[in-house]
Amino acid sequence: MSSSDAVQAIDAARALGEVLLARMDALLSRIEARWPLPPALPDWSAVIACRWKKRGGQGFLAPVRQTHPLRLADLTSIDAQKARVVANTRQFLEGKPANNALLTGTRGSGKSSLVKALLNEFAREGLRLIEVDRDDLIDLADIIDLIAGRPEKFLIFCDDLSFESGENTYKALKSALDGSIAAPPENTLIYATSNRRHMMPEYFSDNLETIRADNGEIHPGEAVEERVSLSDRFGLWVSFYPFDQESYLAIVARWLRTFGFNAKEISAREREALNWALARGSRSGRVAWQFARDCAGKAGKSGAGRRKKSARKKARN
Repeated sequence: MSSSDAVQAIDAARALGEVLLARMDALLSRIEARWPLPPALPDWSAVIACRWKKRGGQGFLAPVRQTHPLRLADLTSIDAQKARVVANTRQFLEGKPANNALLTGTRGSGKSSLVKALLNEFAREGLRLIEVDRDDLIDLADIIDLIAGRPEKFLIFCDDLSFESGENTYKALKSALDGSIAAPPENTLIYATSNRRHMMPEYFSDNLETIRADNGEIHPGEAVEERVSLSDRFGLWVSFYPFDQESYLAIVARWLRTFGFNAKEISAREREALNWALARGSRSGRVAWQFARDCAGKAGKSGAGRRKKSARKKARN
């Protein structure tokens, strides 16, 4: 091949390459136009809580514009549980060792309310909350990556957590708690609530999965061990119990005062409050709050509305 032929071949190859590059650029531009951009990360200086949501298969942190106004002072008859969780949270905020927490017990006993109140109490000290649904626990590693290295302290909140047989999302939670090759992030804790201590159903047939040793000792079967191993990864267990009549009436009185009822009006409604609980089959904090709202609506009271507005303003400051 002569030198002129070689030059022509090089020029042709260069021209072909430029055409291919132009076509690739055009193709990439069309793909980018159709591909959704990742949502912007929240401004944690202005946002104190987010929910993890999915859109088009892509997860993102959606800011909660109006958080629940509950304060720690609102929660009565759970002083021991409140003290343990508050102490653990203070250690976390102060950069001291703290544990992931599992709050278990009867429904309506204040488990979720306590976590919401923690956010309002410590938001000004840098506490932030991310709520994650059970079905999205598979994304825990991605969520932790998004907040890694930030100066704020994050609670990942999993409310009313339980798993059915055959579900595998709990394995992502186990890994995030204590089982990943990555070191646990210093700015993140997981707080979960559940009506079940072990968060998974237990069946009588599980007892058949045991092995009798020669010395007569009974060892739990592997199915039981798998269930227990999840709750074991929470360093702090806090149990909540049903309220007795005195505690229930104290909670009712607390909420009625919040709505603007005086002592005489509260005393006159005690029997009605007990009948309300009897009809609901539960003396719980949730039932007490619902009764107080019903009374306030009938009486035309609006004190709680003004209180909520003040609490939201205080939490943002």
